[in-house]
Amino acid sequence: MKKRYVLIGTVLVILVTMAASKPILRWMYPLYHYRIIEQSASSFNVDPMLVAAIIRVESKFKEDDVSRAGAIGLMQLMPQTAEWIAEQSGLAYDNPDDLAQPQINIRLGSWYIAYLEQRFNGNRIAAIAAYNSGPSRVDKWLKNGTWDGTLEHLDQVPVGETRHYVQRVLYNFQRYKEIYS
Repeated sequence: MKKRYVLIGTVLVILVTMAASKPILRWMYPLYHYRIIEQSASSFNVDPMLVAAIIRVESKFKEDDVSRAGAIGLMQLMPQTAEWIAEQSGLAYDNPDDLAQPQINIRLGSWYIAYLEQRFNGNRIAAIAAYNSGPSRVDKWLKNGTWDGTLEHLDQVPVGETRHYVQRVLYNFQRYKEIYS
């Protein structure tokens, strides 16, 4: 009986050690399109691990992913948002089919993250919430006191999907930083 517990304990230690090893973690948290992510993020002064975290949460790195709402590609950009980004930034974008191309999608999405971080005065939590819910909605929450823009009061965000989204992005952001930085 005692040998069984020793064996089970040994197996558990081995499994925990394996789960914490970099190769296993890199397998669990892949970083596809890293060169594109790095180039786009650095062009707009955005943390590439934040871009990777948003991609993981939005599309799980599926290039041709299309949401029920019509968001397209790795960073799940709505065609209207992509069009607005292109107008504001001067970046290349011709039609919704472009959003299935990683280079275009990640570049537009990275610019948008930079825009949101600037719009919310460097408040990354509010920027992530705005990526999900839209900047006008987050502006309204901040202006009318519904939410103060902090992680500590994230429970005040009236949209459950957005609360959960911010938590998931931040969790994945931390994981990517631990594994790849």
